[in-house]
Amino acid sequence: MSKNILFLVSATIVLICLDLAYAQQAKVYRVGVILQGGPFYTMVEGMRDGLKELGFVEGKQIFLEIRDTRGDLKAVDEAASSLEREKVNLLYTVATSVTIAAKQSTANTPIVFNAGTDPSVVGLVESFAKPGGRLTGVHFLTTDLTGKRLEILRELLPKLHRVVTFYNPSNASAAESAKQGREAARRLKVQFIERHVASVDELQKTLLEFKVGEADAYVDASDAMVFSQSQLVINMAKLKRLPTMFQEQSLIPKGGLASYGVSFHEVGRLSAKYVHRILMGTRPQNMPVETVRKIDLVFNLRTAHDIGLAIGPDMLVRADKVIR
Repeated sequence: MSKNILFLVSATIVLICLDLAYAQQAKVYRVGVILQGGPFYTMVEGMRDGLKELGFVEGKQIFLEIRDTRGDLKAVDEAASSLEREKVNLLYTVATSVTIAAKQSTANTPIVFNAGTDPSVVGLVESFAKPGGRLTGVHFLTTDLTGKRLEILRELLPKLHRVVTFYNPSNASAAESAKQGREAARRLKVQFIERHVASVDELQKTLLEFKVGEADAYVDASDAMVFSQSQLVINMAKLKRLPTMFQEQSLIPKGGLASYGVSFHEVGRLSAKYVHRILMGTRPQNMPVETVRKIDLVFNLRTAHDIGLAIGPDMLVRADKVIR
């Protein structure tokens, strides 16, 4: 009798252990990813790589529900509210304007953001050290570098007189970026030409109507909608032999002339630890916002040749990377 009882107890313990092991194995997390498309996928790839380093393999421990809104902020509202109704474990938002829209469209879901504008200034967090709510993430320098990008363009093009940029003035980050561009242009005695575009359709129309000679160069403003369509800008600029200065280096192998900014892949990789820790139970309000500060200057000599521009050795020696 005692042997039978011992056997039953042992079997029960084994079954309980198996159930616990299965439950742990079966635990998967769903993360809603919202982005405007285009170069922003570089951040998502960085986040994937970071999660893999932390032991979270996509398709096993974690599933990414990606919503590419293709430059449409209204679609961000719909995507964020829909993902919250689907009860994803958290939202991962790429770009400041996307994060603002996602915050306004949701009430309870934690959000990990990548923001190119100071998140405390635009109301995403109370402060870097104490976010104070359900949002936290990674800040990277882009809006604050608009003036510096213009300065580099001026050095690259000594005869620079007119610089054009495209952005939506209702985008807070873009408006601040344009303001900094105007101030830098005033110091450099360069005309800053602002083309307002409120949608991808308006941007496409503006690019088609852009004429040779309207400007001497293009500089990127911090507008996620425009940035998501960067390949269209690159194609137009190469056709019109217009030098371009972008905020992110992944565009330079694709035909951009120059970039000055952080690595989007590194921003995504760093943000993976926020995703991981929140899924493991840490509250966003207790996770200080980090800033990526490493800035790279990148040139594409093939593009320079195609548009008839010679980049001097003094500029090349300052570059962190040169594509030949």
